[in-house]
Amino acid sequence: MEKLRFEDLGLSPELIKAVKEMGFEETTAIQSMSIPHIIKGKDVIGQAQTGTGKTAAFGIPMLETVDTKDKKPQYIVLCPTRELAVQVAEELKRLAKYKRDVSILPVYGGQPIDRQIHALRRGVQIIIGTPGRVMDHMERRTLNLSAIKMIVLDEADEMLNMGFREDIELILKSIPRERQTVFFSATMPKAFMELTKKFTKNPQIVKMVHEKLTVPAIEQIYYDIKENMKLEMLTRVIDFYDLKLALVFCNTKRKVDEVVGHLQARGYSADAIHGDMNQSQRDRVMAKFRSGALEILIATDVAARGIDVESIEAVFNYDVPQDEEYYVHRIGRTGRAGKTGRAFTFVSGRDIYKIRDIQRYAGVTIKRKTVPTQRDVEDVRANQLMEEVRAALESKGLERYAAIIERFVGENTSSLDVASALLKLLMKPQQKAEKPAPPAEFAGTGARFGMARLFLNVGRNQNVKPGDILGAIAGETGISGSEVGNIEVHDKFTFVEVPLEKAKDIINVMKTKQIKGNRLAIEAAVPKSTDRA
Repeated sequence: MEKLRFEDLGLSPELIKAVKEMGFEETTAIQSMSIPHIIKGKDVIGQAQTGTGKTAAFGIPMLETVDTKDKKPQYIVLCPTRELAVQVAEELKRLAKYKRDVSILPVYGGQPIDRQIHALRRGVQIIIGTPGRVMDHMERRTLNLSAIKMIVLDEADEMLNMGFREDIELILKSIPRERQTVFFSATMPKAFMELTKKFTKNPQIVKMVHEKLTVPAIEQIYYDIKENMKLEMLTRVIDFYDLKLALVFCNTKRKVDEVVGHLQARGYSADAIHGDMNQSQRDRVMAKFRSGALEILIATDVAARGIDVESIEAVFNYDVPQDEEYYVHRIGRTGRAGKTGRAFTFVSGRDIYKIRDIQRYAGVTIKRKTVPTQRDVEDVRANQLMEEVRAALESKGLERYAAIIERFVGENTSSLDVASALLKLLMKPQQKAEKPAPPAEFAGTGARFGMARLFLNVGRNQNVKPGDILGAIAGETGISGSEVGNIEVHDKFTFVEVPLEKAKDIINVMKTKQIKGNRLAIEAAVPKSTDRA
């Protein structure tokens, strides 16, 4: 469809100025189709892939119609993860740069709730939050939803996959019935359709997922291998294609950590990004990946939403995605800006049927290839080395080295023999330094790579919140709060992730301390039973 210029939408000068400053000249397809309906107050169900401009599609109408004199929440956006909530809030703030007296607040777990309560008391018109934290504020009566004019469910399919359906329904039932409802989702499973039928009125259906399913420049390949061979095959393919920037997808957080651990132990520049990492940890990893300091990024589908790095050479489906559309989302992250790219999928057992479904759904051909052998990898390395030798031959300053070689050349040794021996030495597999195994007491805590998961004997029954745990550990041990990982507060106990190398010291310091008057018992945790992203 024809794209519109933002000026054609009749937007205020403040929003036009902000949009231009952000570098946008024309709307994306989802924005062209959605904004006119949302501004008119209609319910909308939008289906679009990640990275298509959905935030501005619902954010611009909000900012155009917000009542700046009313300090009660007028709009609420629900997101599946804290990272997406922060990302949406930041984009809305950029769009609202020239709109006076507009207050936008992200509310999510992992951040001290007191800070959010203070902000809500001062007055906020637009709330962006995760379902769990929004429910928490509702139960505390710190969030007044009586003036809500519009609710947006962003990445609705992911929220349903993560088990938030009950919370979502309670929130939808708690806001005025005469409100506008907007759903955005990458896929439309049965549970999603049931939700839209129950909570929307004569919605406008906006779809664009099939506009461009694949990028022609992407070479799509699959390897049929055994599950226990995937890691070896991953390193072999990386070496064979000499990849400098690759994105690897796994279906679970635990698999992400497992792959990262093995790659790092083999000397590869690799790191992870998934739902158990806090925002500062994700930001650090992404900054390294964008700069090229990190060559291989391993991620889950949820955590990878929002990743937009133009120079990714290849995408690996270490695990075949459960949903055909996820395959499209994944491989679309390579071959950007007119560059070529490759997509590799590891198929094991019954995964072959999923590959057939993906090809039928997306209308693409995924070629089966034989995995490169170790000999193939060595040949590639030899060819690369010989190219470097040719370049060296064309340069000057070889006399000193020629004199050394002449000392080896004799009656029984030819220059060819010497060159062959040198090549053999250079081609010898590099001995990668194995990283030391974690101390035995932390080896099976279920934490992500490089972290240890600790058990604390306090929880919600003692009025303990994530911020209390974070503050106590950072305050008593002196480590940075950004180093602390996922914090799970249960009724009678809490789990917290801390850097592996500092875990023993943290236990020694904290076991003599108190949290909210409760003497602390702290020790290594047992592994989690579930690890879905």
